[in-house]
Amino acid sequence: MSTLLSNTSGELDAVVEFDPVIIGKMSQSGPRYTSYPTADRFHANFGYGNFLEAVAALRMRGGRRPLSVYVHVPFCDTLCYYCACNKIITKDRSKAVTYLSYLKQEIAMQAKLFAGMNQIEQLHFGGGTPTYLSEKQMDELMTHLRQHFEFAPDADGEYSIEIDPRTVSRERVFSLRAQGFNRISLGVQDFDADVQKAVNRIQPEAETVAVMQAARDAGFRSISIDLIYGLPKQNMETMTETLRKVINASPDRIALYHYAHMPHLFKPQRRILDADMPDSSTKLAMLGLCIARLTAAGYVYIGMDHFAKPTDDLAVAQRQGRLHRNFQGYSTRAEADLIACGVSAISSVGAVYSQNEKTLDAYYEKLDEGVLPIARGIKLETDDMLRRIIIQMLMCNFELSIATIEQSHPVIFRSYFASELEKLRELARDGLLIIEEDWLTVTPKGRLLIRNICMVFDRHLAEARARAALAPADAPQPLRYSKTV
Repeated sequence: MSTLLSNTSGELDAVVEFDPVIIGKMSQSGPRYTSYPTADRFHANFGYGNFLEAVAALRMRGGRRPLSVYVHVPFCDTLCYYCACNKIITKDRSKAVTYLSYLKQEIAMQAKLFAGMNQIEQLHFGGGTPTYLSEKQMDELMTHLRQHFEFAPDADGEYSIEIDPRTVSRERVFSLRAQGFNRISLGVQDFDADVQKAVNRIQPEAETVAVMQAARDAGFRSISIDLIYGLPKQNMETMTETLRKVINASPDRIALYHYAHMPHLFKPQRRILDADMPDSSTKLAMLGLCIARLTAAGYVYIGMDHFAKPTDDLAVAQRQGRLHRNFQGYSTRAEADLIACGVSAISSVGAVYSQNEKTLDAYYEKLDEGVLPIARGIKLETDDMLRRIIIQMLMCNFELSIATIEQSHPVIFRSYFASELEKLRELARDGLLIIEEDWLTVTPKGRLLIRNICMVFDRHLAEARARAALAPADAPQPLRYSKTV
């Protein structure tokens, strides 16, 4: 039985239908499409020179463009067993001192390249745990950024930081606001004590709520929390209680992630007992419960794993057709180039993606050589640019204007994507989308399976799977993705 869910505004474009039968049938491994082509298509032949060419191409176009900056702080005090992020677990604070000196060097190099071209309208600190840095270190880093880049006024810019509520006091929250951050994101994952113990993240509800209240008192414009379903020891009862507490806390945004248990790839996950893991049917039921409770509480389903209050900028951007998707998830700045600084960080500038070195030693070595620490990347071909736009439109708007694509690109859609349309017709027969003469429209039932729909347009994924099918049995296997639902 499927359930039709909508937010309290009753708008059609905010409706999602949870159908466990079709989800169980269609869920498969697939990319999250924070980029297209996806990061596993990046290659080592792309380097510093290719990035410089992309920046030069932007400069030749003239004018000023909005800029988004991501800063990666990889350090954490303690290990969360579920985490698959690129992080460094250490209590040796001297490592952060060394890292900051190199990070500032990279920021200065990037600022020189973009001088006079851009104004930062969006800033995001992620990790790791950005608040691993001391108040003094954060102050110095923010001062360094403002010395090298022009920032939009606080009222216009979106300046966010991820925090671990266990690492900050009320006074630290006020300090972060004074340093220029106006949005804050808290890792919660689950409020149940047994679940927290199973993933090695003990975080009392009162501690989290106190930090959220401090953020409101300090004048943060938006508070976001992360939740995960599918963790060890979770069940319908524990999830019901966690959702009650989350809704009472009333964050502006909620990111609801599916836990991808891949201990063969991520060593920390090997500490999670298989016997503690909920089965597939329970995980699916928990997802349905989360969607029902959050939408009933007035949250708008943005897409994939994001929810927001109708008044939040993310929901407003979706209604106005300005929603974008990048390496931080859904974003309000569709037109901004993204500069990412720090170990393993990924930039998106013009028609290229570039990723920094993944280890501290390699990151430091490149900067010592006087070049940006780029390890790999990709320059998009014309076909990539076209498919990137299509995937973005579907991920963010749940619809695609065929006429708009044909007006902006020299293709006849039905000829160019003939094989893709055949695959889409199969999905249409399952009720996931409607194919019309000038439109592709994702149905409420198809919204939770939007990754499946976008995968149809992923040429690189299709080619990789075709090669894998022909490869010997002992050949290296392609990257495994998380489940689409």
